Amino acid sequence: MGRYVLRRLLQMVPVFLGTTFLIYVMVWAVPGDPFEGKCGERDCPESYVSAMRDRFNLDDPLLVQYGKYLLNLLQGDFGLTSSGLQVADRIAATFPVTLKLALVALVVEAVIGITAGVVSGLRNRGFLDSLVLVSTLFLISIPVFVTGYVVQLVFGLQLGWISPTVTSPTVGNLIVPGFVLASLSMAYVARLSRASISENRRADYVRTALAKGLPPRRVVGVHLLRNSLIPVITFLGTDLGAFLGGAIVTEGIFNVPGVGGLVFRSILTKDGAMVTGVVTVLVLVYLLMTLLVDLLYAVLDPRIRYD
Repeated sequence: MGRYVLRRLLQMVPVFLGTTFLIYVMVWAVPGDPFEGKCGERDCPESYVSAMRDRFNLDDPLLVQYGKYLLNLLQGDFGLTSSGLQVADRIAATFPVTLKLALVALVVEAVIGITAGVVSGLRNRGFLDSLVLVSTLFLISIPVFVTGYVVQLVFGLQLGWISPTVTSPTVGNLIVPGFVLASLSMAYVARLSRASISENRRADYVRTALAKGLPPRRVVGVHLLRNSLIPVITFLGTDLGAFLGGAIVTEGIFNVPGVGGLVFRSILTKDGAMVTGVVTVLVLVYLLMTLLVDLLYAVLDPRIRYD
């Protein structure tokens, strides 16, 4: 196991270098003049432009720019914004909120989605199966921002059951935004779990376990569920990164002070240092989550071994 983890970590190095280089190129080299509009309707003074280009090493060749950025990144320095703020400080202030929202959404997605999928798979072609299929199809067909506005309008403003905005980012206050953020993925998890349960319930090991006289609850919980959750775990692991990067709309609707709003404002103001720093953190989260998912395979299925 240790050799496998070390090998995977070494494989992540070129992936990290390639993705961060593409991010750097798209943010700094592709858009054109990074200081256009920084001084309102007037052109920025030459002294300001010269100082900014020197701060961000924009007069160096592209590979040299990226090399300097990567060297600073390895030392924990994400650089400065155009207004002189530390990018790392801004990420540290907002990223925990978005991470908490993403974890709440992941728990909601896993609990509701897997439960609905298992019930639907075990009651194949029954009323509950039809109800799950119709409900998930309904959620898939509605964009997340529509779901968010409807939940906020109906349950927050009209019925008063929930707070329409998040006053403080506690776990309790993030349940509703987390549900909205997870609504689309929750439907996919339910359908994926249903398909996996329906396929594996006819497998030989399930029939053998039932023939040996094991209680149905044990057969489902120990044998059937563990083998059926492998594709679901893969989806959930990659979905955490998607939640972190895709929370902009949900955070905007419920006024959650997270990374989403920070990235949105940085894109509007063409703050390349902030956008590059946030996306780099998201890349690291994706890479670590894929490693964690692979390690969970061995926990769910004892036949999987990493040498």
